[in-house]
Amino acid sequence: MKTLFINGTILFENKFHNNLTVVVANNKIDSIYRTEKGKQPLEQFKVIDLEGDYLVPGLIDLQLYGTGDNFFGGEPSIQNLENLENDLIQQGICGFLATIATNTDDIVLKAIETAKAFRLKSKGAFLGLHLEGPFLNPIKKGAHPESLIRKAQLKEVEHWLELAKGEIKMMTIAPELQDEEVLKLLQDNHVTLSVGHSNASYQEANGFLNKQVTTATHLFNAMPSLHHREPGLILSIFEKQSFASIIPDGIHVSYPMIALAKRELGKKLFIITDAVASSTSGIYKHQKKIDHYETPEGILSGSAITLLEGVRNCIKNVGIEPSEAFAMASQIPAQVIGIENELGSIAIDRKANLLRVDKNFELKEVWFTFTA
Repeated sequence: MKTLFINGTILFENKFHNNLTVVVANNKIDSIYRTEKGKQPLEQFKVIDLEGDYLVPGLIDLQLYGTGDNFFGGEPSIQNLENLENDLIQQGICGFLATIATNTDDIVLKAIETAKAFRLKSKGAFLGLHLEGPFLNPIKKGAHPESLIRKAQLKEVEHWLELAKGEIKMMTIAPELQDEEVLKLLQDNHVTLSVGHSNASYQEANGFLNKQVTTATHLFNAMPSLHHREPGLILSIFEKQSFASIIPDGIHVSYPMIALAKRELGKKLFIITDAVASSTSGIYKHQKKIDHYETPEGILSGSAITLLEGVRNCIKNVGIEPSEAFAMASQIPAQVIGIENELGSIAIDRKANLLRVDKNFELKEVWFTFTA
């Protein structure tokens, strides 16, 4: 049986439309057509009346470590990853990269093995791993332990890629410190490379952006600030129009600076939560401080928002159009990791991962791996 979504405000082709019907069959969007006034759907169709609510694609978060007490980033177990996936689907996230920050080799290898094992039981929201480190610049270490930050070695990276069997989808690195052969190896293995925790100069960034490196991690955080005599990495990102993620919690980046980034990057700016979870063991002992997380030393270490909260912040506090804000959490991140033909938009043949949100952009219903 096919399912029809009617009487909604549908995000389609970058705009919201009030006169469309969306048809779902076999877990995919089967067709989208203009609603004919007064015409009733055929009885063999299941009909979902959205009653004027918004219908948007399932959200995609390319960088987060945990939810609640499920700190996959510090304890990469199958149970934590399963709990993480279940929590995120309930939040409206239908695709995510489980992230590991700079850590011991044991933790990285355990994350790789966990990802492969969980793949067999995942509901489909788990898209793979994002390794944020350890190949960073210690000058911009942030909350990452300097003792574990190092330059990438070709044989080590080869070993990780061989073990991962494709589960490493993204890596945040400081490209200015890495050998060309390492960058090429990662690129050849379809790993999306993102510059982050980097002290790259303007000239250095111009040499790697939109070549081996296609995106930037948590724009403005852990990179040189804009300066009138040393323009640095940020100006290069703006000029090269590379993709860039940003954390829209109003703490990691102020809302006026998010507005600046949106003006400069347009449809290349996307949002992440960089969300962590409470932890009292391991390298990252995250402590919640009302609306963010810190290390015991007081270093800002992660956000406490959901991705949908980030979308609302972009709409209400930054002034971004709702259609654009939702694209920043769905269509654009899908493009970043090359899955835009599967996820991230309401379009024919895309997976029917759909969200119903009300006029205040609060989540009302999630359809994930939709079966009618």
